[in-house]
Amino acid sequence: MRERELHLGVVGPEGVALRFPAATLAERAMAFGVDLALLFLSLLVVGIVLLAAGAVSGLTSLIGLGLVAAFVIQHGYFAFFEIHWQGATPGKRIVGIRVIDGRGGQLEPGSILARNLVREVEVWLPLTLLVAGAQVWPGAPGWARLLAAAWVLVLLLMPMFNKDHLRVGDMIGGTMVVMQPKTVLAPDLADAATHAPQLPAWGGKPATAAPRFPFTTAHLDVYGIYELQVLEGVLRTEAVTVAHAEAVAAVAEKIHAKIDYDQLVPTHEQERFLRDFYTALRAHLEKKMLFGQRREDKYSKK
Repeated sequence: MRERELHLGVVGPEGVALRFPAATLAERAMAFGVDLALLFLSLLVVGIVLLAAGAVSGLTSLIGLGLVAAFVIQHGYFAFFEIHWQGATPGKRIVGIRVIDGRGGQLEPGSILARNLVREVEVWLPLTLLVAGAQVWPGAPGWARLLAAAWVLVLLLMPMFNKDHLRVGDMIGGTMVVMQPKTVLAPDLADAATHAPQLPAWGGKPATAAPRFPFTTAHLDVYGIYELQVLEGVLRTEAVTVAHAEAVAAVAEKIHAKIDYDQLVPTHEQERFLRDFYTALRAHLEKKMLFGQRREDKYSKK
C-alpha cells in the first residue's frame, strides 16, 4: 500500500463517518522543516534585537530576557499556530496538511498542548544533548550521545511503525495529521438534479420544491462549507438503502439539536428537512461569500 492510499476514519459530531487522506511522512517532514526554519529565524531576529538593545543598556541585563524569549518561542510556536489556525502551522499550511481531533470532535487546546509538550521529550531534549552536550552535561560519556541519537531516530520514525502514521505526541494528544480538505462549493445539489436523474428527490418531488421548513440566520450561522459538503454526501447516497435511511435519521437529529430548531420534524419528513436545510445553508453561504465572508467550517469565526 502506498502512503497516499492511507485514509484515516473518524466519526464526526453529526454522526457521519468521515475519511481523510493521511498526511505522508514526506509531507510531515517538509512541514516540520519549514516550521523549524521559521522558528530559528524568529530566534535570530530576537537575538539581533537583544544584541542591539544590549549595546545601549548592557548585554548582561538582557541575558535573562533572551533566555525567556527563546523558551517561549521554542515551546509556544507550534501550540500557538495550531490553536489559532485550526490545527495548522505556517509549515503545515504551506504543505497543505493539518491536525484534527482523532475522535471527530473539535480540536481542543488541551490536545494541542499535549502533542506539543511531548515534542520536548521526542526532539528538543535529546537534540540539545547532541548539539550542545558539553554545555548541558559536562563530561558526558560517548554512549550518552549515541543514546540521544538513537532516541531521536526511533521517535522521529515512530509514524512508520503504526498503521495511522501517528507520532507519540499524536497518541497522547488523541490527534491525527491529515491532508487539508478542499473546501469549495460543489455544484448545487438542487441544480444538479435537473441534469442527473440518479439523484433522489424527496417524496418523488423535484429537489427545488418550495421549502417545508424555514430557517433563520441564527440557524444557518452554525455551519460552514465543510458541513454543507458532508450533508450533500448524505443526500447523494442511494435513497432506497437502509444505510441511507439510517444516515438521514442520524444527521437530521444531530442538526435539529445543534441549531436548536423549535419545529417538530416527523420521521417521514427528515429527508425533506435536510434538503430544505441544505438549500437554505448553501444560499446563505453563497450570499456571505459575495461580501467576502467565507466560512470554512463550523469552527471558523462567523
